[in-house]
Amino acid sequence: MFEAVLQGANLQGAQLERAGLIAADLTQANLQEAYLSGADLVLANLHDANLPVANLSEANLNQANLRGANLWRANLAGAFLSEANLSGADLKGANLSRAALVETDLTGADLTGCSIYGVSAWDLKLAGAKQQNLVVTRADEPAITVDNIEVAQFIYLMLHNQKVRDVIDTITSKAVLILGRFTDERKAVLDALREELRKRNYLPILRLRSVSRT
Repeated sequence: MFEAVLQGANLQGAQLERAGLIAADLTQANLQEAYLSGADLVLANLHDANLPVANLSEANLNQANLRGANLWRANLAGAFLSEANLSGADLKGANLSRAALVETDLTGADLTGCSIYGVSAWDLKLAGAKQQNLVVTRADEPAITVDNIEVAQFIYLMLHNQKVRDVIDTITSKAVLILGRFTDERKAVLDALREELRKRNYLPILRLRSVSRT
């Protein structure tokens, strides 16, 4: 249904798996517990739509308008939400595992208690968003929560990847930052300092500006 007009429609519990709803007008529609897995909702208008416990897994919601939508405990696992407008949306307890959120507008949205394992989050708009108790682990793992969706992947890697922990340990305990302006004549001093730090098992990090004498 391309550009279907379903404004205010009662579609509670509707079976709309893989439905074609590109640019459909679903403003204020009741989609509570509706099954929309794999549906194509690109550019759809779901402003103020009622979608609690709806199944939107792997649905394409790129550039969709979900401003003010009720997505309480909705299943958005694997959904595509790039450039979607979710400002002011209620996403409490929603499943966003493996969802793609690129340049997604989450201004003022409530993400409390969302499951965000494997989420792809890039250049999000998060001003005023509530991000408490975001679950970064799989359902079969002990729950680990964070309060910032943009650092979730880093936290998960830090907890599960020894190499990442080693890098953090190196940076925080062994890195030595050298800042300054060096003339060509003093380059030998810099090289000697850097080599001595290496011998002592430190990691020299240089941010220097050469100064040529005229």
